[in-house]
Amino acid sequence: MKGPLTMPEPRRAKRFLTAEQKYDLWQRMLTGQLTTVAAAAEAGVDRTTIMTLRKAARDGAIAALQSSRPGRPKQSRAEATELAQVRAEVARLSSVIVEQAIELAALRGKASWA
Repeated sequence: MKGPLTMPEPRRAKRFLTAEQKYDLWQRMLTGQLTTVAAAAEAGVDRTTIMTLRKAARDGAIAALQSSRPGRPKQSRAEATELAQVRAEVARLSSVIVEQAIELAALRGKASWA
């Protein structure tokens, strides 16, 4: 006869970490304050979860750094079009102001003749 039957340990309930918790763990592991095993124990998750977190953080950081370029961001086509329209309107209004100033000066000049 075989030994007594033992019940397998029940599985732990799945634990979800917030983005802030993940970032805090990742940052402390990055600075050497925590090991992978210690981070897993603190968070109550498996070590593979921590390894997945580290890989996701690394990949995300690399993607963000690759997409960033020095200098000012380029304008979209819509922004460039709007900027050209606004500059044209400023030029038109400037010429209208000059014309009105000339007309006003001429009218004031004629009024002094009378």
